[in-house]
Amino acid sequence: MNRPPPVYVIVMRILFLHRNFPGQFLHLARFYARDPGNKVVFITERQDRAIPGVLKAIYKPAGRDGSKPHPYLRAYEEAILHGQAAARAALDLKRKGFMPDIIFGHTWGQNLFMKDVFPDTPLVGYFEWFYNAHGADVGFDPARPVTIDTEAGVRIKNSHILVDLSTCDAGICPTRWQLEQFPAAFHHKINVIHDGIATDYFTPNPGVRLVLPELGIDLSDARETVTYVSRGLEPYRGFPQFMDACALILEKRPHCHIVIVGEDKVFYGSNLPDGRTYKQKALEQINLDMSRVHFTGYIPYDKYLKVLQASSVHVYLTYPFVLSWSMLEAMSAGCLVLASGTPPVREVIEDGRNGILFDFFSPAELADKVCDALEHRNDMMAIRQQARKTILDRYDLKDLLPRQVKLLTEIAGKKGLP
Repeated sequence: MNRPPPVYVIVMRILFLHRNFPGQFLHLARFYARDPGNKVVFITERQDRAIPGVLKAIYKPAGRDGSKPHPYLRAYEEAILHGQAAARAALDLKRKGFMPDIIFGHTWGQNLFMKDVFPDTPLVGYFEWFYNAHGADVGFDPARPVTIDTEAGVRIKNSHILVDLSTCDAGICPTRWQLEQFPAAFHHKINVIHDGIATDYFTPNPGVRLVLPELGIDLSDARETVTYVSRGLEPYRGFPQFMDACALILEKRPHCHIVIVGEDKVFYGSNLPDGRTYKQKALEQINLDMSRVHFTGYIPYDKYLKVLQASSVHVYLTYPFVLSWSMLEAMSAGCLVLASGTPPVREVIEDGRNGILFDFFSPAELADKVCDALEHRNDMMAIRQQARKTILDRYDLKDLLPRQVKLLTEIAGKKGLP
């Protein structure tokens, strides 16, 4: 995908920790595993997937004891259960003689007790998000007002992250906006380095035709294709607003097709109380020409790339929350990205230069801007080109992976050849 970057010559024993293997550590784990002199071990709950040269140590968190915890403590208890299970896996590795030079773990509970297992090993936390009761995702939707109960729950929800912040030797956070959510007292510990986008893989391909036979999708003759990608079809990524906009877009653009990539479940936020999914609710309430709306569910990377490359307009929405890889990958693929003008997006996109912004809560504005972009597609090439240039200049894996490796090398106390 990307050629190996020029980085320090080192021999490293590195331990990764993430519930959802490989998570944000895919490229780092691959890099270290290329050198047979390195010992790369990954503690994870996930049993499927593999990376050549990476030894997986699988854990299974214990079940709850049946008592019902205080609602504020549910996330903390879950983190502790994962932390205990990860620590047991680490103790087993230690008994077998594995002593890491450095530990790099996502702050999702797995790091909690690593300093008790390996007290002399530097611990680096991947700090993705710190919850705040005001100014970010919580309270963003006016339909969900913040109460004192909300504030108290959010404060306790950060408990395991605060433990990681106090015990880690250093941290990495992917964007400046995300770093700003963490207490200023800990900023000196955290380095802003994005995971990196594989720009040699996510490239423009203007001649591609979107055909996914296994899904019964053949849009090879489609004049206009609007795309939307999210891990889950959920409010945090603006799925309800996008579906409202779809009805307007399809009415105004009779030759337009809409392709929606994502699983019909909630990964962030809350499920509907009646048990329906947000997709089911939208399809029940909104009248759509379903011959022109195509839900793909989860699709492999090669199919996902084809969706981006075939896109006439790519739509991305998000609460003030973690910025999705998909928006940056779409920009790298040369998409014309229309995105909600929320803070994480504004860190990357300047309206009218490398993308087009709209009000998260205005499906009508979104639909108008999509239709205008489709009507004037030939005038949008400069924005597409600038979008890819932004990723090449600021988020290219070839530049960011060496920075990550250099930082880990220094924290581990290793010295290599530049």
